[in-house]
Amino acid sequence: MFMHTSRYYSVETVTFSSADEREHRYKRRRFLPNPADMQVLAEVTVTQGDRLDMITAKTLGDPEQFWRICDMNYAMNPLDLTKEIGRKLTIPLPQFEG
Repeated sequence: MFMHTSRYYSVETVTFSSADEREHRYKRRRFLPNPADMQVLAEVTVTQGDRLDMITAKTLGDPEQFWRICDMNYAMNPLDLTKEIGRKLTIPLPQFEG
């Protein structure tokens, strides 16, 4: 259903049968991981013009992995991470499950 690089890859898939006997598959809720349980790869200081996708591409090699940086820095809104020039972002070492 999801690629191994997706934040939803390891989340359990559940099947619900409705009254009309149709099956509906969905993912359970994803809980944010505890950053204390994650290994640090690097620390980056936000500069003028930085975007999270650019930082992620440079540090993790894939701009779509921005969610890993969000998880590590307690951010629900990715845009909040680059609002403040000079903010230090902790970049996690990616851990792929599967």
